[in-house]
Amino acid sequence: MLKQGGALSQVALTPVGATASSSERGDLNAAAAIDANDNTRWGSGFTDNEWLTLDFGQSQTINRVNIKWENAHATEYELQVSDDNKTWTPLKHVSGSAGGVEDLTGLNGQGRYLRMQGIKRSTGYGYSIFEIVAYTGGDVATPPPEDPTQPTQPQQPVDITKPGVAVKPVKVTSSAVEGGNTADLTIDGKLNTRWSSLADNGAWIQFDFGAKTQVGYMKLTWENAYGKQYNLLVSDDGQNWTQIRAVSNGQGGTEEFFNLGVNARYIQLQGVQRATQYGYSLFEVEFKTPGSDNSLSTSTVTSALPFPASGSGMTPLTSYAQPLEATSFTLADGTIVTRWGARGVGRHGRERGEDWNEIGYGPNDTVDPVTGAPVDKGPGAYLIFVANYFKNRTWGLEMIDNSRVAGVTKPTLIFNEYHQTQGLRGNTVFFRRFDDPGSTGYGWMVGREIVQDNNQPCDPVAYPANFKLNSANGINNGCTLLIKEYPRHNNLNSAGFPDGTAVDARPLKIGDVIEAGPSMFAVEAAMKAKGDNGGFRYYANEWTYVVGQGLRPWYGIQPRLNSTPIPDQYLQGGTGSVSYDYADNGDHMFQQPQNNIGMQNMQRFVEGRRLVHTNFTTGMHNEPGNDRYDPAVGLQGQHYGQSACIGCHVNNGRSPAPIAANQRLDNMTVRVAVTDANGKQTPHPQYGTAVQMNAVATNGAAQNWGMGVRVAGFESRIAKLVDGTSVELRKPTIAFEGPTPDTVSLRMAQPMLGVGLLEAIPEADILARVRTTADDDGVKGVANYVFDPETGAVRLGRFGWKAAKATLRHQAAAALVQDMSVTSSLYPNRSCLTDPANCKSAPAQNGVSEAELTLITQYLSLVAVPAQRALTSGFPKGVSPLKDLDVDPAKIAKGGTVFQGMRCAACHTVDQKTGAGSLYAELRNQNIKPYTDLLLHDMGDGLADKFVEGQAKGNMWRTAPLWGIGYSDTVMGTAGKAGYLHDGRARNLTEAIMWHGGEATKSRQRFENLTAADRDALLAFLKSL
Repeated sequence: MLKQGGALSQVALTPVGATASSSERGDLNAAAAIDANDNTRWGSGFTDNEWLTLDFGQSQTINRVNIKWENAHATEYELQVSDDNKTWTPLKHVSGSAGGVEDLTGLNGQGRYLRMQGIKRSTGYGYSIFEIVAYTGGDVATPPPEDPTQPTQPQQPVDITKPGVAVKPVKVTSSAVEGGNTADLTIDGKLNTRWSSLADNGAWIQFDFGAKTQVGYMKLTWENAYGKQYNLLVSDDGQNWTQIRAVSNGQGGTEEFFNLGVNARYIQLQGVQRATQYGYSLFEVEFKTPGSDNSLSTSTVTSALPFPASGSGMTPLTSYAQPLEATSFTLADGTIVTRWGARGVGRHGRERGEDWNEIGYGPNDTVDPVTGAPVDKGPGAYLIFVANYFKNRTWGLEMIDNSRVAGVTKPTLIFNEYHQTQGLRGNTVFFRRFDDPGSTGYGWMVGREIVQDNNQPCDPVAYPANFKLNSANGINNGCTLLIKEYPRHNNLNSAGFPDGTAVDARPLKIGDVIEAGPSMFAVEAAMKAKGDNGGFRYYANEWTYVVGQGLRPWYGIQPRLNSTPIPDQYLQGGTGSVSYDYADNGDHMFQQPQNNIGMQNMQRFVEGRRLVHTNFTTGMHNEPGNDRYDPAVGLQGQHYGQSACIGCHVNNGRSPAPIAANQRLDNMTVRVAVTDANGKQTPHPQYGTAVQMNAVATNGAAQNWGMGVRVAGFESRIAKLVDGTSVELRKPTIAFEGPTPDTVSLRMAQPMLGVGLLEAIPEADILARVRTTADDDGVKGVANYVFDPETGAVRLGRFGWKAAKATLRHQAAAALVQDMSVTSSLYPNRSCLTDPANCKSAPAQNGVSEAELTLITQYLSLVAVPAQRALTSGFPKGVSPLKDLDVDPAKIAKGGTVFQGMRCAACHTVDQKTGAGSLYAELRNQNIKPYTDLLLHDMGDGLADKFVEGQAKGNMWRTAPLWGIGYSDTVMGTAGKAGYLHDGRARNLTEAIMWHGGEATKSRQRFENLTAADRDALLAFLKSL
């Protein structure tokens, strides 16, 4: 139908969906703003930079928008349109809005998507919209003609092989200015003049080149009043704008933008948020044409990532006859020798941030005396890593136990220490002082003799040879300690207090539990002689030794957290599991070595950890007080994702989850590919196999090359449980500053814990779980196979979201080059990211040494798994349990039964056993509970992307291990929010389960039908892992 004058009548457009930057709660989601119901609404989070996007399914002309605001409206906002949900063109800028019903007419927009981009809220709440409706047809506004005084000039060709040359705008305009600080002062070549806007977040400045001009580089020189958030946009007519960069964390000073790829007449800086109370203020703005010094080539040679067609000829990992270091062995006469490594720590294992005592024996700071509520004064310093922990601060411990020697009725334990420097003697004590109500945070009975107690320092002793004693009788020197009896102690009543009688000392017997509390009291002069001017006195971890058996992880029971071995059924990581944490150091739980780690392996562990925490541009450690690692300085390429492993693996755990619009995703990996004419995926010619979002200049200054990837928004839907509970399932959509590849896979960094144990599982055990036909639930399981990057052998894939890496060495080297732009012997050139076929023939670039790659691999191999927290700890009456140890054993046990009943274990295999041929004795023959089969499974379309790796199609993912999952939020700490599934979309475990499809559909359906009590029990079980 035509109106008079020939204009089309207006028709309301029907969106096919809506997304938003955030929702205040589940029922206030984006869909509520397009449901034609004025009683429902979208409500955003409580920040200015929130948005609501409508998707019309195909490009539409938009001439009118009607918005019905709730009281929490925007006083300033912008309507924008887009065809790709990435580049946005302003449609209408609204200032001074009074809310209510706004009918915006005379618009002229074209796009599949319409976005309301908030700039300023009217209240302390977010933005709230009852309904938003867009219309097409009706009178169309005509854009103003080009300025006739600025004739279009023919473009000159640009030679990208040569450095860019300066190009200057012919005119600069802006929003209202402060005083005489006009926009044209930004291009006068003077650093003592400036443009200064009014104090308005939405202020802007616009540069007109007179004609379409190619621009590859832009430099901003800010005065102190800089932009914290702002966008760069381009236009050919000054009316229709496309965003090319979004700055979310401006730093002021000098900010440079490379690889702009602009070919337009206008460039505009649109403010979003000021950094100060003043306006925006720029001294100078400079531009250059594209050139070899500021723009990336788009003609890079690429080749496909190679994968074997099948597992035919698969070669198992090497099985070692002898371990790198012996940790436990038995001599011919039955003597048991146990060796392990220690490292310096800050305080004792039961010292938390709050003093705790028995009632009447001292302060109890764990509860508020008025309200009775738990009090948190912060953590202790037990599981931390002291300054320069990798330097002279590890040592070896050896227990020689004759309790199983034939004819021995009164066993004697010989205890030797192997320090790197001279130290005081007798600084290891034994037997927890459980009989003293005043001993809580620490306290021991001593319980040992010194062979020669003469107060002389002890000299260093060389580490012993594997499977041999240093001396025939086991006594190294006069500093050796002897444990001959269980000490005399107070007898305790049923409440755990002394009853006035004593229990006499007695001979040791098999099964006695002995707590060992070592320390390192080095001679200061000896440390200084080694060039070490740091601390020289440290405590160590506390171990439980069981006579006749060896080391066992421990937990605390009554009275007063007395140590006792954790039962085997809760040792998820075998006998190397991490003991319970009574120092409130949960953020460090994924960073601990195996409980039974070898003497020298402890030093390898800390040196490897140092590399994992090192910035490969600056050489600096991410924790204060540690020496710079000079060999790492400058190893990183210009373009990278993060500068240190720990930049993605927060505290050895996950990446921060994508939870907010415009969140930069450089803590995650964005895998990309393009599809060639034969349908084969190859690396992207600009990005390679993964986007490296950050860049650094030779002087160390950060650069913006337009490689950023951000959260564009979220797609969400509501799922229902049988009892009517609603679960909002949302996943992030992402936007690229540069070109958008046709294949994208957003990947969260996975926790590093226990990976050495996974590598030690025999291939045959993993392959035994592969099914050629699905079971009754549709569960199948497929193995992935990869080429060994060093030998070319076909290996079983174990690591990564699609099991595309065979070994930890393979995984580490790939992450170094892909995520950190650091080369190694496996990937000697950064071109390996785009041209794998010619990787080995490319000239080697400076990278990590073989020794450094080995240390990183050794560290990863020896990171331990926390024991399951399914046991009640023996805190005294009135003492508030630590949050991570406040558990309900009966509920957890019930949840374990539910887990099995849902058949989660069909993929999340509970029990595995490592083989006998690992390089590390600590990992051999361990009964572990990783909750993974290490196989690929079809997880359904909801979790699928198009990225293919070997046998892993886009809908197939390796079963993620569940051990440690209950510590996810604690380990993340203040760095962000933990997320679950491959892209971190699930905000909690319920959402993660509800996303399961494909082979997991039946298990998910069983979860949907659980009673609330069974559901809570299941979650309690998972959180105990």
